[in-house]
Amino acid sequence: MDFGIKGKKAIVCASSKGLGRACALALAREGVELVITARTASDLEAAAAMIRQQTGAKVTAVAGDISTEAGRAAALAACPEPDILVNNNGGPPHGDFREWTREDWIKALDGNMLTPIFLIKAVVDGMIARKFGRIVNITSASVKSPIPNLGMSNGARAGLTGFVAGLARQVARHNVTINNLLPGPFLTDRLRSGATHTAQQQGRSVDDVLAERAKASPAGRVGDPAEFGDACAFLCAASSGFIVGQNLLLDGGAFNSSMS
Repeated sequence: MDFGIKGKKAIVCASSKGLGRACALALAREGVELVITARTASDLEAAAAMIRQQTGAKVTAVAGDISTEAGRAAALAACPEPDILVNNNGGPPHGDFREWTREDWIKALDGNMLTPIFLIKAVVDGMIARKFGRIVNITSASVKSPIPNLGMSNGARAGLTGFVAGLARQVARHNVTINNLLPGPFLTDRLRSGATHTAQQQGRSVDDVLAERAKASPAGRVGDPAEFGDACAFLCAASSGFIVGQNLLLDGGAFNSSMS
């Protein structure tokens, strides 16, 4: 299926590894020109080289912290008129809310709520003027089913979801869509970090925790990041302009509801 986005330009945030990289790779396969970002330059350059080699796409790596004004400015300087924006950022740490300070909360809100909002603000009017825009926010399954030891993530991502729900309906008439992808357990460094935290608390092995997580899923496994990337590319397709303000849950069926 041709998604109709060959030659479009995209910024994909936090894309040196994991779900962000999977989204960048899927878009590159569709012929999209990429600007990818991450904090660690060596990891980012390795991801860019891999994507170029596998797809032949034009990939520009911009190292920096997307949570900062400087990091956002650098990404936008490399791609001032993106057709596609994929918002992504590392999540806040696990823990007990009693241990978190105001500074911890502000950092979580900056990274997982305000940064995507500021990037949307920077690009959405240009998308409206060009009559094409696809914005995908990588949030979390915790938006629908909160995870007890991820309180900062639950709160910050839910705030972004509420903001997007209103804005998406305002810009849809201009062929600009904003949607959210909600990952459940995918085999990424983030999943391993959470499993390590649980393993340490419970005196178990990380492999045992991961196996238990896979067994608990109705799908009987954790997700492959490539599946997530393909879902992102679908939401960015030219033919996906009637999908507006949605929260697409990719969790192997873990969220149990008649209507998701």
